[in-house]
Amino acid sequence: MTSFVAVGLAMAASGPGVNDTHAAPRRPARTTAPQATAHRARARRTTGHQARAVPRDQIGRELIGGELLARRGIVVARGAPALPRVPASAYVIADASTGAVLAAKDAHGEFPPASTLKVLTAITMLPRLRPDATIVASRLAASAVPNIVGLVPGRRYRVADLFRALLMISANDAAVSLVQGAGSFARGMALMNAEAHRLRAYDVVARVPNGLPAPGQVVSAYDLALIARRALAMPAFLRYDETLTSTFHGTRFGAVPMVNQNALLTQYPGGIGGKIGWTLRAGATYVGMARRNGVTLIVTILHATPLTEIASAERLLDWGFAAAGRVRPVGVLVRPGKTGE
Repeated sequence: MTSFVAVGLAMAASGPGVNDTHAAPRRPARTTAPQATAHRARARRTTGHQARAVPRDQIGRELIGGELLARRGIVVARGAPALPRVPASAYVIADASTGAVLAAKDAHGEFPPASTLKVLTAITMLPRLRPDATIVASRLAASAVPNIVGLVPGRRYRVADLFRALLMISANDAAVSLVQGAGSFARGMALMNAEAHRLRAYDVVARVPNGLPAPGQVVSAYDLALIARRALAMPAFLRYDETLTSTFHGTRFGAVPMVNQNALLTQYPGGIGGKIGWTLRAGATYVGMARRNGVTLIVTILHATPLTEIASAERLLDWGFAAAGRVRPVGVLVRPGKTGE
């Protein structure tokens, strides 16, 4: 039997061959499928920023990807190289090709996403909107705070320009316009949540498309990795996401120069994409993707100390490239389910 190490704060009981030293208790395992429970008996669950009750019929879904990923501490195979210390409440480092989760910390812990949610916005709307189509900016989109790109209500904007603004400079107003391109804001948000569900990213609750603070809006590091894996399979996403400079025209600020905020693209060898985020409550959040020697890795980070997220991602990626193919995975990125599951 392969042994694993879970690193944390205080010794806690664990199963055979596993040392789990995180202070928080393990999530209880379910013996029936999530769909089998109709009533919603409550179980307590604590994340790094709040305590809340979780319906019992959702607990099984927290075990998506493997039982070890339900633990709240750091989980890595015994004998693996020492993981770098990163000031974050949760993270996942995974091989995008094989789906192997190489290491994780509180993979299913639920935290506010900040702008990393825009990756879900992008992968949801990219297949539904032609890049040469136009969208009329609404008052709702133009009123997003912070506004970022400066859309003018009633003015038409090219979909391609909106996607570039969304992924390069994290334009909050562009995010709202893009989901409204589905026909309405409500329709666009329903599509985002449906896409998360299709990917089996069951920890995701999306309320607004830009990731700004909204009651009940959460993601997990594991689910962000599922979303990032889907993004990697979309050439259009990568084309917008890795654009380094561009200009957005026709805004209330005039022509807005855009410089990609993701420093991984320029300062990390092999960096191919990602998304940064920050709000006061979420702290720093990050999705990063890199490729070296035929190995593509995904790193996701939640609730990190501000301004440390990219350096932390680089350290985790360095560890991941050294460990890929050499350490036993602690879990797996599941494949999408069928529509309607």
